[in-house]
Amino acid sequence: MDHHPKTVTPPRTRTSPYSLRLPSKKAFIAAAIDTTSGVAGGIASVLVGQPLDTVKVKMQTFPTTYRNAFDCFIRTYKQQGLFYGLYAGSSPALVANIAENSILFLFYGICQQSAVFISRKNCAIELNTLENAFCGSVAAIFSSLALCPTELIKCRMQAMHEVQMSYQTDIKRLPGAPMTKRLIGPYGLIKKIIAEQGFRGMFQGIGPTIAREVPGYFFFFGGYELSRSLLTPMDGSKNDLGVLSTLLCGGLGGVSFWLVVFPIDVVKSRVQVATKDVANNRGTLSTILLIFKNEGFTALYRGMTPNLMRTFIATGALFLAYEHTKANLNFLCQPHS
Repeated sequence: MDHHPKTVTPPRTRTSPYSLRLPSKKAFIAAAIDTTSGVAGGIASVLVGQPLDTVKVKMQTFPTTYRNAFDCFIRTYKQQGLFYGLYAGSSPALVANIAENSILFLFYGICQQSAVFISRKNCAIELNTLENAFCGSVAAIFSSLALCPTELIKCRMQAMHEVQMSYQTDIKRLPGAPMTKRLIGPYGLIKKIIAEQGFRGMFQGIGPTIAREVPGYFFFFGGYELSRSLLTPMDGSKNDLGVLSTLLCGGLGGVSFWLVVFPIDVVKSRVQVATKDVANNRGTLSTILLIFKNEGFTALYRGMTPNLMRTFIATGALFLAYEHTKANLNFLCQPHS
């Protein structure tokens, strides 16, 4: 009879690169790559989509001023020009998109690694569409906190011309002086908001922002990953998709986002811009009721057409820049013999 003790092999434990232990060098590199890729995507999105985003905001906040999106685009260009008109708010838009997308994709990567650990899969590429969608939804909670103040400034600057026309004395001018193209810049606008409302004023619209971002990014990443899965050959990988396929998948992800949450975005824009009709009625619920009362249900979809056009192009550019930046950085960070 064998009396030798048996050697017991301890069970293998899976560790996540984003676990609560001290993060490894690999985890820091992965987080830095996700953040940098998100920054690149945010810049590409603004450069491509800002003019149509301006049209969207103007039509949301001043629904009776323009006949349609084309009329808004042409009149904005003629009256205010390219930089001060269609690209109004580009600086805060860049800050907003860089801040939002860097945080969004950072936490998206963290959530993906957590999902990999929980589901006992080998890597993020194995996650299904639903798992990726939930990761995007959770990541949006964190990005909303960075997005709200910067998007507040962006929306105010985009609609400043119409606000000035509505409030002839809202921003002080010299008596008899003509209205200039730009009476206040981003820094001056921030000072004005903080002076009048305090630091909390920078988070005006945080409620509808979170209500838009959390469900929106579920469909945003879900639509993107589903499109990638459908376009990937049976024996191929999603990471091998080409430029046109990535643009298409990104565009479909953006369209999925806005088809679901556009009415919430209309409310957010009204609350943040605080036009004459809602100057004393800035709450989310009260703004919704005021829109229903004065303009009807269809007002919640004002600006949808230019927005879908913008988001298809801009989100396609965002994901193209994100995926290619991430692939190149991963290649550079790999040890080479």
